[in-house]
Amino acid sequence: MNVAVAFDHRGVHLRDVILETLRADGHEIVDLGTDTDVVRIDYPDKARETGEAILDGRAERAVLVCGSGVGAAVAACKMAGIRAAICHDGYSAHQGVEHDDMNVLCLGSEVIGPSLAADLVRTFLGATFIGTGRYVERLKKVEAMERAMANG
Repeated sequence: MNVAVAFDHRGVHLRDVILETLRADGHEIVDLGTDTDVVRIDYPDKARETGEAILDGRAERAVLVCGSGVGAAVAACKMAGIRAAICHDGYSAHQGVEHDDMNVLCLGSEVIGPSLAADLVRTFLGATFIGTGRYVERLKKVEAMERAMANG
């Protein structure tokens, strides 16, 4: 799977473990940076880059990391077609894909450690949207909300 990854200056602390996990599992990486905490990088900029990578087809899913994961999720969800969520437990990481067709996993480098980050990335990427019945109907409602809100 093609997976975009992006980190702000605080999220970069999980960068190595996430990249190692993706490589070990055979994923193609679309690396959107950053690789240092020396320069402040704002999470909305990384959220936009991540969303654009999914929307233009360079990536099927993405992992977006800031300090808490909250800002990254809020910003990413502002883009139509991007369904991002902060997940710091395995259930949410797979259920968000299975039930809600989540395409961006947001993590907080100040909240979880490297081992859990690796587990969550694997869980998120290993899940598949159920794509039938109530799950499709709910997704259609979300998409209708996006269209209705497109003009403010």
